[in-house]
Amino acid sequence: MDFAASPRAKELTDLVTTFVAKEIEPVVDDYHRDVARGGDHTTWAESQIMTELRAKARAQGLWNLFLPVGHDQPYAEQFGTHGGAGLSNLDYAPVAEAMGRATTLAPYVFNCNAPDTGNMEVLLKYGTAEQKQTWLEPLLDGQIRSMFGMTEPGVASSDATNMAATAVLDGDDVVINGTKWFSTGVGHPDCKVMIFMGLTDPDADRHRRHSMVLVPLDAEGVEVQRMLPTMGIYDEPVGHGQVSMTDVRVPQSNVLLGAGRAFEIAQGRLGPGRVHHCMRLIGQAEVALELAIKRGLSRTAFGKPIINLGGNRERIADARMAINQARLLVLHAAWKLDTEGSAPSEVSQIKVVVPNVAQQVIDMAIQLHGGAGMTQDLPLSAMWTNARSLRLADGPDEVHRGVVARAEIGRYKETNR
Repeated sequence: MDFAASPRAKELTDLVTTFVAKEIEPVVDDYHRDVARGGDHTTWAESQIMTELRAKARAQGLWNLFLPVGHDQPYAEQFGTHGGAGLSNLDYAPVAEAMGRATTLAPYVFNCNAPDTGNMEVLLKYGTAEQKQTWLEPLLDGQIRSMFGMTEPGVASSDATNMAATAVLDGDDVVINGTKWFSTGVGHPDCKVMIFMGLTDPDADRHRRHSMVLVPLDAEGVEVQRMLPTMGIYDEPVGHGQVSMTDVRVPQSNVLLGAGRAFEIAQGRLGPGRVHHCMRLIGQAEVALELAIKRGLSRTAFGKPIINLGGNRERIADARMAINQARLLVLHAAWKLDTEGSAPSEVSQIKVVVPNVAQQVIDMAIQLHGGAGMTQDLPLSAMWTNARSLRLADGPDEVHRGVVARAEIGRYKETNR
């Protein structure tokens, strides 16, 4: 069991770390001021700052670094990924952590942002040649963005088989009806396509009822109804929206992998994406710990540096240990995905542990900063909101704990037969 990064992964991590520090971090505040518009997504626009950053990153080959080994060609070479090849999950992990240090901007700068990476991986693994040419290549080229339509307001979406929106086969077409929400990315002016999960055959096995369909956002009957603020933040110009589909018709050639295969695709899509999310959160937790220590050393109260008050030294120690433990857990999950192709329990473990650890470390940093920690003068409040949201996104803690418990109990059932 070897978690060591390859020489190429080390080189890429160093390049990304340097780019984030020198190019991205100095302009983060300017970028957010530039894109701030409020809840009306029709006024949202991308900043020239982002356009320039993406051009610089691409010129250095820091582009599409998420591309997985085995599904990377010919695209890694075609679109200028450094080294002309993809990375294993284990090698991408430290690169994603480096991006996490500026998580609101860096993933998009490098064309490695959710939900686009997950959608691109779906197209890489399951798309037809036509689907790849129409949607995957523009995504890899950075011309367009995408969204993933899974979560619904009217059902418990933590159970993927619950989805009530429909994708009904009708001759050579698929007819789409229903509402999706928390559809990340739909507010961006370059968002052009949705991967939609809908009910096709309610009488089939519960894991074969749903299909995934590529739906152009300019199709007749698609409406972005509103953008959803999360803890008061709209995340312009990306956002999280509520989208309705009314009698939307697309050709059956837009179905991914075949009717009734949505659950299979969802499981294949979400595993690597959870590793990406978790490693970026590790990067955020590291930033929060650094800020906490600097604050504790630089401020004095009651005649002492506040780092020496109220058990703060112990909190710093606990944070370091928790971050290191969480990182090792993620690396183990990435290693198992690479070596065995599947790691459902391990991926669920990190999906519970890492957001909770990050949230706790960030909260500790906020406490050390006092009221300033809750303002947008510092990145901590936005980081806390991101960590908290990831205890729900891609499956809530409770569902993932259930996966882990089922795997553990299942081993005993096997031995006791």
